[in-house]
Order: sequence, then structure tokens, then C-alpha cells
Amino acid sequence: MIIDRLYGEVKNKGNVCVGLDTCLDYVPDNMMDRNASVEDILFEFNKRVIDATIDIVPCYKVQIAFYEAYGLKGMSAYKKTLEYIRNNGSIVIADIKRGDISSTAQMYAKAHFEGDFESDIITLNPYMGFDSIIPYLDYVEKKDKGLFILLRTSNGGAKDIQYLNVNGNEKLYNHVGDKLKEIALKYMGRCGYSSIGAVVGGTHLEEAEEIRNRLDNMFFLIPGYGAQGGKGSDVAHYLKNGNGGVVNSSRGIITAYKKYEDGIEKFDEYIRKAALNMKEDISSGSKVL
Repeated sequence: MIIDRLYGEVKNKGNVCVGLDTCLDYVPDNMMDRNASVEDILFEFNKRVIDATIDIVPCYKVQIAFYEAYGLKGMSAYKKTLEYIRNNGSIVIADIKRGDISSTAQMYAKAHFEGDFESDIITLNPYMGFDSIIPYLDYVEKKDKGLFILLRTSNGGAKDIQYLNVNGNEKLYNHVGDKLKEIALKYMGRCGYSSIGAVVGGTHLEEAEEIRNRLDNMFFLIPGYGAQGGKGSDVAHYLKNGNGGVVNSSRGIITAYKKYEDGIEKFDEYIRKAALNMKEDISSGSKVL
């Protein structure tokens, strides 16, 4: 199962998920060939990042919006990036956050679990209702695919909806989590986690222990590290014995070279260094717990 693969990769390589939220503003001048297409520039940048980190990180998260913004050439770069990651033996999470139902959801599932844009795991938004998840489950069961479903996110606006009280004094995100856990139990891997996991922002330390204990069988995709304020000692609370989750960082890794005067010349070195530093930060935080 995909979750067993991911669990094993985390065990061997740590918890860092490199976010390829790539735009032209992030590309160093020496990669901005005037004769090259947007497709080639974006893909070459991603390829350099992947080559510099693939032996030290378990997976990559590719945010589709950054490629949609560049039209057909951007989506071609997206396709090439997904293929490059998977063909080199790593795991790709397509961050698409779809949330529709019925035949529309069926087509989203087909689009992102088959064909040009095939990925291993996708992100979904369940707040339209749990029937928005059903069309994807056949791929989880029969095609070895996985889902990360939004639960409690790291943005300030999360409190507008996710923190509303339901069933007395229970937070909505806890109600959603309980329902997702019921679904997840049907797709358990040998590692003790389900191929249906949750997106849980790592910036609310006061809630970490409750969420981790309540959703003990669910693997977490944890945003919020670095630029959004999360530290290794914070996100470590969402892990179990150093596993059970991957922690995403995008700008903190893919623009790391900009911090150094010789960053362009040593682009690959500084990208790798940023990933290793993050890996150590999370590992140190886990050891303290």
C-alpha cells in the first residue's frame, strides 16, 4: 500500500516533504534562458531541486495552482515534474484540494490518479460533505493511491469554520476527524496507518496532543513549518516515535539559495543544506518529546 511505502520512506529519510510551489520569481537568473519556454524553465528548476534532495527526503508536494497560473506550458511542466519524481522512485503528493461531489469528483479522481497528471496521493477538502470523498475510494482500494484530507489547517481563517462548536462544545474539526477516522479504518496498511490521512497545520501546539491521540491511525501531512511560524519542536508533537507524518516546506527550501551571496553558483548545495537542516530540526524536536 502507498502508506506503507510512505512510512518506510519516512523511517529511512526523515519527515521533510519538499513543496514544489514553483514560480518564475523563484528561479535564479542563470536558469532564465530567454530562448527557453516557461515549461522548460519551471521543470529544469524542479529537476535541480529534486536531484539535490531525492536521497534525503521521503516525498514531494506539488501545488497545482503554481502551474495552472502559467497555462498549458505550466501544466506541461507540472506533468513532467510528477513523472520525474515517480520515475525516480519517490512519492508525489498532488496538492489539488478538490472538494466537489458525484460525477465531478469522479472526473477529478480520474484526472489525478490516471493519465497525464497521475500522482500517488492527492489532497481533498471535505467541508462540502463526506460524499465528496467517496468517488476517490475505489482508487485507494484498487489502485494503491492515497488521500490527505483537510482537517485543521494552519491559516488564520481556519477559525472561521473549522473551530465552530457542534454537538455541544465539540470543535467542528474534531467532528470531521472522527468521521474521517471511521473511513480510514477500512484502508489500513501493515505500518498501522491508513492510506487516508489528514492535513493538520503544525502551528497550533496547544491542540497537537489531542489531535494526534484522537487520530492515532491517520498519517498527517503537516504544513506550517518555517515561513508560517512552525518549528521542529512544534511539528514533532504531531508525530509518533518520529513517524506518522511528513512536514511540508516550500519556500524555505526551494528559495534557500537566495540567502547567500554565492547562492546562484551553489544552488544545489544550499537547497540540499536547507532540507538537511529542516530534517535535523524536526528530528531534534522529536527526541525531546
